[in-house]
Amino acid sequence: MSRAFVKESEGGEEELPDRPISPHPNLVTPEGLARIEATLAALHQEHAAAQVAEDRAALARVGRDLRYWAARRASAQLVPPPPDISEVRFGSSVTIVRDDGRRQTWRIVGEDEADPARGTLSHVSPVARALLGKTVGDVVRAGNSDAEILAIG
Repeated sequence: MSRAFVKESEGGEEELPDRPISPHPNLVTPEGLARIEATLAALHQEHAAAQVAEDRAALARVGRDLRYWAARRASAQLVPPPPDISEVRFGSSVTIVRDDGRRQTWRIVGEDEADPARGTLSHVSPVARALLGKTVGDVVRAGNSDAEILAIG
């Protein structure tokens, strides 16, 4: 690693640059909040192990991750599951059919929870923004094509 990307702290341990924090509201589902808390607990254990081993590189990496996840926990805004399924909201599962006949189902979640390959979209993604507030039968722009909302759950 280039020395330009690390700096020495007063204790002699290297600090990595902080992970960028999104400017968007940190909305989280109950599962997302639990995942943040589990990640923090695991990182605290890793930090303790790195201190015992006097592993400076691990301390720098874990320290950076602890700062990120502590900030995400502090800014987390828990959003309970939507009370009804009449329109797409944060936490909703949405099934669409694209112009080419492909059906896709996604759940709209927080940024740290999003994994499109596993069926979750960040609430700030273009497709999620197009879906929010819509109802079954509405047609939205999803990527390069139109899609009709088939179901909301």
